[in-house]
Formats: sequence, C-alpha cells, structure tokens
Amino acid sequence: MREPAFWHAPSSWKSHLLRPLGALYGAIAAQRLSRKGFDAGVPVICVGNYHIGGAGKTPTVLALARMLRELGETPVVLSRGYGGRLRGPVMVDPTRHGAGDVGDEPLMMAAQIPVAVSADRINGVALARSQRASVILMDDGFQNPSIAKDASLIVIDGERGLGNGFVFPAGPLRAPLLPQFARTDALIVVGDGAAGRAVAADVAARGALVLASRLKPDAASLERLQGRRVFAFAGIGDPARFYRTLRTAGIEVARERTFADHHRFSKGEIESLVADAKAEQLALVTTEKDFARLRGASTAIPDIVAFAVTLEFSDAARLKKFLTDRLFKAREKGFQR
Repeated sequence: MREPAFWHAPSSWKSHLLRPLGALYGAIAAQRLSRKGFDAGVPVICVGNYHIGGAGKTPTVLALARMLRELGETPVVLSRGYGGRLRGPVMVDPTRHGAGDVGDEPLMMAAQIPVAVSADRINGVALARSQRASVILMDDGFQNPSIAKDASLIVIDGERGLGNGFVFPAGPLRAPLLPQFARTDALIVVGDGAAGRAVAADVAARGALVLASRLKPDAASLERLQGRRVFAFAGIGDPARFYRTLRTAGIEVARERTFADHHRFSKGEIESLVADAKAEQLALVTTEKDFARLRGASTAIPDIVAFAVTLEFSDAARLKKFLTDRLFKAREKGFQR
C-alpha cells in the first residue's frame, strides 16, 4: 500500500473524521499488547516499529545480527514473510526461493543470515531452534503478543517521526503510543531530524535506551555510480529516505519513480524503466529489497544497481552492552524455571 499523505500532515479533516475508528482499533491493539506470550526457550529480541511503513527495520536486523555474531551468538531471524505465498515454517533459500515465495525482506536478509519464515510465529520458533539458534531476532511483531520478548527495539526515521501521531486508519500508528512506550526497551533513531528527537526525548524520559544511527552506503555501490546521473526508483515504505540517502552520498538523482510498498514489478514495467533510463543516459538504481522482487519479474535483469547500505550506530559499545545484559537476564530467567 502507499501511505495516505494526510498521515503526515499536522492537521487534516480526513484524519479527524477517522479518529473514532482509530480509537476502536487502538483499544483492541492495546489490549492485545498486554497478553502474555509463548516462551521460546531461547532469548528473543524483537525489532519493530510504532507505525505502519518503513523506518529502517531491515538494516537494523542485519546490524544486530552482525553484533550478536561478534558476541559469539548464533542468531536466526524469524519473519512472517509478508508478501510471500508460503505460510511455512520454511528456511529461506535464496537459490530456490523468490520474493513471491517468502517475501522481499526475508529473501534479502537470507543472503547474510539464516531466516525462518512462518505465518504462525510459534511454529517459526520451533524451526529456528532446529537450526541451533542461540537467539531469535524477530523481524517485526512488536504489537503481536504470540511470542514473549526479552528485548524490544523500536526503529523510527529521524525526519518522518510518527507522522500525525494518530492510530490507524486516522494515522500511521499501529497502537496508542503510551502502551507502546511502556514495552519499549530501546529506541533506534535512523538519521537526524526534529521529529525523531522529539520521540527520543519521550522514550528516554521513561528510562529506555535511545541510540542514534545512520545508513552508510556500500562502497561497491558508490563505485558503480560514481560520476553517473541516475534514475532512482523504489517500492518501499519510505522511498523518500532512499532518494535522500543517494543525494547525501553525493549521487546526482536526475529522475525518481515511486511505486507502492512491496510492489511486484511486471516485465513491462522493468522494460519501461530501462527504456526511459537509456533515453536520458541515466543509470538505473534501486533498493536491495526492490532488487529482490525484480529477480522474480524477469529471468534477465538488466544493468540495475542494487544500492546496498548498512546501519551504523553512534554508540555501538552501548548497544552491545545492552544486548549482553538482556541475553544474560533471559538465560538467568530460564535457569530459574
């Protein structure tokens, strides 16, 4: 879906008209948040959002996976596989599966870390444990009570923040903020911006860890685009952040084309993009998630650059200590049972 513009407007008659529905949706969501979840038997770290739409969750999961490996852990990602047809549980195999099977995000992450996809998260836990996971990284699921979490890390974009602050469908929030704040153990703000700083101040006042971070472009991607004007296209939750990242990296973005989040590209759309870029002598560039979906749309992918990024934390040592403490407490709790 493409987010309605009024979700990010300070005041709109549409949002006010939908607030009663938002109140009902929010009451149900808040009640679900209070339920006790299934004990996975190994530490569970959840990476989620307060809101619908993109904020940098996938790069955060991958960054945490690298950090956990540095700590000697064996992390396995657990995902519902949004956008894929397989209900699972199944381990993602990039040589066998496409985005249409398991979803674009799991397919992209599976190149770096084992990913279990399961529509039923409890069945997914069993599969992850069969892969000798010492810790499960839940990709999304913060508002879902099915699995007990030992730490919940929330990701927000520094510039976008939380939009108009209303609950769906009046705004982008998945549940009222206060019950979400109460269950937040750490907040990761991607990029700078007044909106992100305001949310960070509220979360920090409640005693949770707050960390700044930034997206760092991959050196190989930058080298392929050096000195070239580009035609950037994306079908992700926040395409503007992708275009902004390109420009911040010194890349001249001559044209942009935006598609709905998780858009499945047809062969005709790819051919149209290639033809338009060729006519204007532009290099085509997209996100890694979009590139994962392109693989299923055409057997022959043209010269399209998948712009890779990694997430860097302002205080990685502080985050590593947070993870170490949470893992210790989770295992201590397990020994006491």
